[in-house]
Amino acid sequence: MSTGSANVFPLSCVVQNYSWGKVGLESEVAKLVASGDPLVQIQPDQPYAELWMGTHPRGDALIRDNRIPQKTLGQWIADNPACLGAKVKDAFQGHLPFLFKVLSVNTALSVQAHPNKELAAKLHAQFPEHYPDANHKPEMAIALTPFEGMCGFRPVEEIVSFLQNVPELRALIGEVAAEQLERSGSDDPRGVSAALRVCFTRLMKSEKKFFVDQLNMLVKRISQEVAEGKDTSGSNGELLLRLHSQYPGDIGCFTIYFLNLVRLEPGEAMFLGANEPHAYLHGDCVEIMACSDNTVRAGLTPKFIDVLTLCEMLNYTPAPSSSKILPAAQSQLDPHVYLYDPPVPDFTIMRIEIPASVKLYLISAMDSASILLVIQGTAVGTSTAAASEMSLHRGSVLFVSANESISLHLSSPDGMLLFRACCLL
Repeated sequence: MSTGSANVFPLSCVVQNYSWGKVGLESEVAKLVASGDPLVQIQPDQPYAELWMGTHPRGDALIRDNRIPQKTLGQWIADNPACLGAKVKDAFQGHLPFLFKVLSVNTALSVQAHPNKELAAKLHAQFPEHYPDANHKPEMAIALTPFEGMCGFRPVEEIVSFLQNVPELRALIGEVAAEQLERSGSDDPRGVSAALRVCFTRLMKSEKKFFVDQLNMLVKRISQEVAEGKDTSGSNGELLLRLHSQYPGDIGCFTIYFLNLVRLEPGEAMFLGANEPHAYLHGDCVEIMACSDNTVRAGLTPKFIDVLTLCEMLNYTPAPSSSKILPAAQSQLDPHVYLYDPPVPDFTIMRIEIPASVKLYLISAMDSASILLVIQGTAVGTSTAAASEMSLHRGSVLFVSANESISLHLSSPDGMLLFRACCLL
């Protein structure tokens, strides 16, 4: 990198207006964008679903510094690959290895899973129109507001309990498969996984007319029970009615009996490995993922669905919902930093909480490029690598090259909250 060039600079990031997003200023994405750039007009009836902070070709961030000749972050990194840090540059062939996002979820996202590298390469070779690249796509979500999602298979006893309480579910799966799961013992995990695979595959492949009839019967029965003031938790009634109102007649409504419901409080995280079935349901989060767009879908969606691939690839290991929550570790070096370090090399997130009593704070240098998002608070940022002082406030997004630091001169009475996405090899 040439000396004196700006290696730390603000970004203007791409918004995706998917139909499941929260609408207008209900959306955390819209609120961040509006605070980040006062010239942006938020449309009150438009969904603001995702903010993409990275170099993905469908949403390459724009550089907000007219002294830099490149228009987008992707172009700039291609011309200055050393900015990634030596290890990251070599390990990921000169590309930023992650895509950082904010999501604002109003209605459920599709029941989906992301392939591992081996399967991704195969799917991409066979069906490039549906699977656009050959990379895996592990993901991690950190709640900004109370956040709900489904993730991974429930403990078997919970699924068995639903099979006994929800006759419509049992009818779809069939007596043989249901009994096989009921008889599978905890001493034989492979037997359990095999039985679970059969049950879930039977459900997902059931005849459309048959499952729509069963779903309508179930919805009618639960609605009556609710009207009579009965407890419907034994058939997960509240969630079933909610998903059915969003996606009437969709097979995905039945997946609530197989998948864990995970509720995150702000600051809590869940990690979604390859082949882990999941669906976000409601709330706002920051999310980070490997730079890929490969998604295998099977329900709660109008998009292309690939039930065969999904049922083949899933990880059929039952586990309690608590096992899906990834704890944040307070940094040994800086008590204001909390690390979310998942079991994959592609990405890590730091949550930086600066109390109001601190007026000068150093965002430390690291051997990885990083993207910094301000959730709350204001400061002036200075860096030897920045062309000029940077005003930071809610919604600001900065790209920070490897081995560069930023001094924050805080000016907010209530401190600051930032998230920093990076790659710690």
